[in-house]
Amino acid sequence: MELACLDLEGVLIPEIWIAFAEKTGIEALKATTRDIPDYDVLMRQRLRILEENNLKLPDIQAVIAELSPLEGAVDFVNWLRERFQVVILSDTFYEFAMPLMKQLGHPTLLCHKLEVDDQGRVIDYKLRQPDPKRQAVRAFQLLNYRVLAAGDSYNDTTMLTQAEAGILFHAPQNVIQEFPQFPAVHTYEDLKAAFRQASLRDI
Repeated sequence: MELACLDLEGVLIPEIWIAFAEKTGIEALKATTRDIPDYDVLMRQRLRILEENNLKLPDIQAVIAELSPLEGAVDFVNWLRERFQVVILSDTFYEFAMPLMKQLGHPTLLCHKLEVDDQGRVIDYKLRQPDPKRQAVRAFQLLNYRVLAAGDSYNDTTMLTQAEAGILFHAPQNVIQEFPQFPAVHTYEDLKAAFRQASLRDI
C-alpha cells in the first residue's frame, strides 16, 4: 500500500507569503522556509511585521482569494490520486489554505492553525505538533503504508528522509546542493516519472 505525501506551497500553489509581500511591498515578508530553516524564527518575524504594519488576517485572505494553483498542478493532483492515496503535509494554516484546497479538489490537508483576536489580528500560531511532516509520514508507516513524498524546502527534508522515497520539486539550488541524496525535478511530467520510478507497482 503506497501513499503520496506532498508539500503545498511552491509545489502545488504559489507561496502565499511571497504573494502577500508583493501586494504590500514589504520585502521582508518574502522570506520562506527556503531561506530560513527554523520555522519558529520565520513565523515570529512574520508576526512582528504584521503587527508593525497593522496588517490582519482579512488582508492576507484577500490576497489568497486572488491566487490559483500553479499551472499544471490540478492535472498533476488528479493524476496522482488515480494511482495513490494523496495527503498534503504543509506548514501553512487552515485559515490560508482552504480556498486553494477547493481548487485542488479537496485532497486531505494536515497543517497548522492561527490564533486570531476579535479584531482579526494574528497574535500567534499553533503547530499541530513538532516536526509535523516527518511525524505524519512516520504515523502512516506505522499503519503499514509505504510513503513517497515530494517537497521543495528545508522544512520538507525530514519528511523526505523519513519516507521510503523522497523527491525535491521546484527546490532552490541551495536546498538541492545541501540534500544531494534526493532526486531533484522541476516539471510535473518529471515528478510523475519520479513517482513511477519510486513506486513498487507498475503505474
